[in-house]
Amino acid sequence: MKSSKRISEIPMSGIRKMFDLAGPDSINLGLGEPDLEPPAHAIEAMCEASRMGKNKYGPTAGIPELRSAIADYFSPYGKLDGSNIMVTPSGSTALLEVTQGMIDPGDEVLVPSPGFVIYSPHVRLAGGTPVEYKLTDDGLFQPDIEMIKESITPRTSMIVVNTPSNPTGGVLTKESKKALVDIARDNDITILADEVYCEFIYEGEHQSFMDSLDCSVVVNGFSKMMAVTGWRMGFLAANDEIMESMVKMQYHVCASPNMPAMYGILAALPHMKPYLDNARSVFKGRRDLICSRINEIPNMSIVPPRGAFYAFPSFDLRMSSQELADRLVRAGLICTPGSAFGTFGEGHLRFSYAADESKISRGMDILSDVMSRAE
Repeated sequence: MKSSKRISEIPMSGIRKMFDLAGPDSINLGLGEPDLEPPAHAIEAMCEASRMGKNKYGPTAGIPELRSAIADYFSPYGKLDGSNIMVTPSGSTALLEVTQGMIDPGDEVLVPSPGFVIYSPHVRLAGGTPVEYKLTDDGLFQPDIEMIKESITPRTSMIVVNTPSNPTGGVLTKESKKALVDIARDNDITILADEVYCEFIYEGEHQSFMDSLDCSVVVNGFSKMMAVTGWRMGFLAANDEIMESMVKMQYHVCASPNMPAMYGILAALPHMKPYLDNARSVFKGRRDLICSRINEIPNMSIVPPRGAFYAFPSFDLRMSSQELADRLVRAGLICTPGSAFGTFGEGHLRFSYAADESKISRGMDILSDVMSRAE
């Protein structure tokens, strides 16, 4: 037996690699998983749905009442109704379904660098070619619009955009969004917008592509928003033409999303404001703590990220980000080398501040010690 060539050529995630090197007592600042408890409404409604027998197959695109509730919740960003929404088994699955359903072999797809580790592999699995575009290295991490324009060829079919960004925490500006939409419309290119961290913005406002579904498909989810990473619940927003293809694609992936979890999400959505206000307050405090500690360390620097829950500091040493991350994990601190996120991530490390303050403080103690002995 053998694995397929397409999967054999895809490298293992650089995030996961670090866990294989870590000791059992390591401080884990490598995984973007909120340590908060989910909303009580979500847990109670999911359990009740299961007790009431809602454990069978459901509609491929999700139960209609949840699709409509999601459209209502996100309607401040664009004119939506339930037909524009498909519930998916995770945001990651939604990203895979979009690429499988919209990319043809030979297509080129522009992906952010630094950018999340699955974007380029998903393009390759669909038979396309990922082409990196740089994010500005000024602490704001905006798309380099001129580089994007110069990278477009007759084979370019899609631009992947992530706001707020993993790994940088960058939040797209209104000007950057307008430039991207103009490029997409002028060149008949689809924008694939990953907006799963949209509820975690500390400065600025979320610039969603939900008001531009003529040229965009938007992926979002509930894993981060409701701290239910294990439920694997996401959704995508698209126009009617693309939605038909996405529903067809999802049928061949999973038949239908998790039924009890859909009822849990449905029950929690009307009650999210106080929950998210508290979550943002917690994460902003952790952001301020980790950035303050990082900026006290010689040869390290960071502009506080405006969104998500990742710190992506730069360092000034004669070694690669992988070498530095290896030293840190041997010292008991798990993080991710910037190179895992693309060519332009080199010279950085990614730390998640979805962990509590004590872990962040102990992790920064290790970072400070390792940096003091590095060249």
